[in-house]
Amino acid sequence: MVRGMELRQLRYFVAVAETGNISRAAQKIFLTQPALSRQIKALEDEVGQCLLERKANSIGLTPAGEAMLQEAREILERADQGMERVRATSAGGRLRIGYSPSLATGFLSPAVANFTQAHPGTRVELFDLSTGEMLAGLEANSLDVVVTVARDGEKRGLMSTPLYSAAWRLAVSTTHPLARKARVKPSEVAREPLLVYSQRDYPKYWATVTGWLHEHGLRARIAGEHDGAESLVAAVESGLGVAMVSTRMAQLFPSRVRMKTLTAAPEPLCIAAVYREDRAGDKPLGVFIEELRRAAKSLK
Repeated sequence: MVRGMELRQLRYFVAVAETGNISRAAQKIFLTQPALSRQIKALEDEVGQCLLERKANSIGLTPAGEAMLQEAREILERADQGMERVRATSAGGRLRIGYSPSLATGFLSPAVANFTQAHPGTRVELFDLSTGEMLAGLEANSLDVVVTVARDGEKRGLMSTPLYSAAWRLAVSTTHPLARKARVKPSEVAREPLLVYSQRDYPKYWATVTGWLHEHGLRARIAGEHDGAESLVAAVESGLGVAMVSTRMAQLFPSRVRMKTLTAAPEPLCIAAVYREDRAGDKPLGVFIEELRRAAKSLK
């Protein structure tokens, strides 16, 4: 960091650059407009470069301003992460876990229990989230680890540890004609109203289900999108349609739902613990992931 530069000046500069307007930026950060202008001027004096290009109704960035914006964001992110680690250390530490009940049922609870016995001073926080929310949480550093479907080539900055492989099943109500069949063909699935997780929150699931039918020259008859396992379970149980789910979902479905084997089923899902690459050396996180692996081995 340039000598004399303050973090608050960088935050002010980022606010102005992102809003493109001094007045709106001042309102956003609860500062008067003249005070904000003085801080930006002090930053420009320290850098020795003009960072902002004043226009009639907006503010743009000079080439030096563009470079400063990138540097400022990186500096602020590192500072925020450092403060978060200091707070966690002083408080005994905490572990923030994102998960989906349909994927983590049966092994997350024992893993958490074993971890807290080994690390009683660490506060464990659990968040039931969609896939998109989990990945966003990792990116924003508001989550430490998530249990989700491994992606082909994790996003930059993320790492994953495989936990178990989950086969696909077709969930139908006990009164549905397919409930009496031993195995269900893709063509039979395509004829039924299909209940799915929402495409926005579960893009990997959506792509797998619709892509599988497409490979067989079929199209899915989407009858409803759901934001979580609970609503999907209720819809299947009510006879509103059928749903393609992982074998772990059998633990969540009531007795009035049957899980049927699929012929030529999609490739099994690889369920993994996903975390930030810059946290790979974190000892408590590594211990928890190992507990997840042990608990996942006991799944049947």
